[in-house]
Amino acid sequence: MKLFRKQNKPSSISEIFEKHIVNNEVLFPNDFIFLYELVAYFRPEKPTKIKSITLIDLVAFFIENENYRVIFSEYIKNLLKDRSFSRLISDAGIIQDSDFVYEIRKRISLKILPYQPEKQTLEYVLNQVFYKETDFIWINKIPFIELVELFEVLQFSDIFTSHKEKKGALSEVMYALGIITQRMSGRAMETSIIRMVPEYNHLESPFLGLENEFLEIEKQLRNEDILYVEPNDLNYKQLIILHKQCVDFVKQAFKNSSKYGITMKVNQSLLRIRQQLARVEILLSLFVVRESQDKTVQSINLALKLIEYNCYKNNIKKLIGESTQLISYEITQHTAKTGEHYITESSNEYLKMFKGALGGGFIVGFLCVIKVLMSKADTSDFGFAFIYSLNYSIGFTLIYLFGFTLATKQPAMTASTLIKVIEEGLKSNEKASEKHKAFAHLFARLFRSQFIAFVGNVILAFPVALLLIWLIDLSTGINITDTKWHTLLDDISPIKSAAIFHACIAGVFLFLSGIISGNVSNKNKHNQVYYRIQENPFLKRTLGISKTAKLAGWLEEKWPGIVSNLWFGVFMGSTHSIGMFLGLNLDIRHITFASGNIALGAYGADFAITLSTWLWCLIGLVLIGFFNFIVSFALSLGLALRSRDIPIFEVFSLQKSVWSHFKQYPTHFFFPPRK
Repeated sequence: MKLFRKQNKPSSISEIFEKHIVNNEVLFPNDFIFLYELVAYFRPEKPTKIKSITLIDLVAFFIENENYRVIFSEYIKNLLKDRSFSRLISDAGIIQDSDFVYEIRKRISLKILPYQPEKQTLEYVLNQVFYKETDFIWINKIPFIELVELFEVLQFSDIFTSHKEKKGALSEVMYALGIITQRMSGRAMETSIIRMVPEYNHLESPFLGLENEFLEIEKQLRNEDILYVEPNDLNYKQLIILHKQCVDFVKQAFKNSSKYGITMKVNQSLLRIRQQLARVEILLSLFVVRESQDKTVQSINLALKLIEYNCYKNNIKKLIGESTQLISYEITQHTAKTGEHYITESSNEYLKMFKGALGGGFIVGFLCVIKVLMSKADTSDFGFAFIYSLNYSIGFTLIYLFGFTLATKQPAMTASTLIKVIEEGLKSNEKASEKHKAFAHLFARLFRSQFIAFVGNVILAFPVALLLIWLIDLSTGINITDTKWHTLLDDISPIKSAAIFHACIAGVFLFLSGIISGNVSNKNKHNQVYYRIQENPFLKRTLGISKTAKLAGWLEEKWPGIVSNLWFGVFMGSTHSIGMFLGLNLDIRHITFASGNIALGAYGADFAITLSTWLWCLIGLVLIGFFNFIVSFALSLGLALRSRDIPIFEVFSLQKSVWSHFKQYPTHFFFPPRK
């Protein structure tokens, strides 16, 4: 029999029962088709849009049809009898591995081809009946009082009936809780976790205490010394205290990440413990009975939780959200600190940014000429990717180490600094208008800093590239762009090439370079790289204690930026070759390089260029700079908002405040205001 073949939806509850109950017997007593069709009858087409689901008609049907009520009750009891579900409680929806990529791959695989558990388990029943992820959404919209009425009408036994049964409901919950507490104890004692919370070094592990205290309660329940847990039970109160200490342990570990750094594996391990603690808290509450009615209530709560865990066990969105939030926060914390140096305020800082941008433009002028010379090499696409990447990487690293500025590097570093204004405003309970106003002021400072960086880069990249190509021509008699000037100019024109799209690609790489910088800083901090260099006995004997300490300090300050610029060079240098390999129109356009390439193209054409060509090159230059900026800034802003759990729709309010500030003080976006 095909359980899920497409059928017309029954018009009434009685039609379903008449179809599956013949001669006072269920046609297929060991099959799920009866329950499946009954659930399908109540399942709405759009669970998220419907306000509520009612079971009043079903309850009324059972009251009016005693025979059907008895038969259906026995059918359900027989269907669920002796089905284990401890694995569903202990595993479903909880990260099973500290490898984030593996966990993502596993969940995607299970989305495509869902895991089917053993037939004797309750998870198998849930997979067959409540097989949609949205099932818990509409079930949760059923009024709880109606679930209680249905439970009582069908005369189901509560979970406290007997604890000695091996596959009794409460016994399964206790077994699962025992597994979870043991797993938490073992994971919390790992070296990588203990290093995150040195405050607990000389204290007894709260996880071990939680495990032992739960074993005491489990022993009493299994021996039937108690039938349930009362709220005033001393063991239960101690269990709650220990649970809170475990939660504090995890919170302290996450809090210390800014001090000690954190890796993705440690983050995943802590996240797993946090998920397990949340699961333990829910399950422990099911043991508590204050009055007789609570037995029914807790039985229904358990059923609802089992359906929820089964529906959400392969949820990818939640996994990515939880797994990346802390890491992205730590990365953006680093970029926020770095970004503070890229936002000017006074006229002196503005002038200093201009001078730094001139230095960046000077080096880029050389890089443009070197790349043209490299393009004449007789090598493969891989060879071009390698030499271009080398050219870019060395150039970007030199710009960084000399303290110069490359236009468009600011947005990826400064978005987090801007978000700090919003975050601090939320903490201080400022009015929305005030925190948005502060953001607009800071954004104006960022924009004018970026503007003057553009100007500085462009102003010097053009003449330096022009001077170099003239010197080469003068000394060798060879115009290195005499056959390439069309390409150099057409690549910048937005009407003759995909310059805007390629500028967006460069913006993505600028964003990624900021991520890499923050990740390297965070990872090295966690692995104590700089401390290990500082205390390395060989280096101390060779260089001396003072110089070794200076080396460690210099690397701590500069190494993340060096790695970031090296990778940015690789991205920029290899994109075109990868596009060639894939048969896609992939390339990069950066405003500073575009300026240098205009100079090289103009010289190659012997300056015999039409006015429209000059005009389109100028328009292309401005558009390339704009999209370099807006793409890297938008991506960085989104990450910063996500890392601080600020709703994305906050962007619209920020946009309005920036526009309002621009209308009032337009010159502030280009030049520092007079004091």
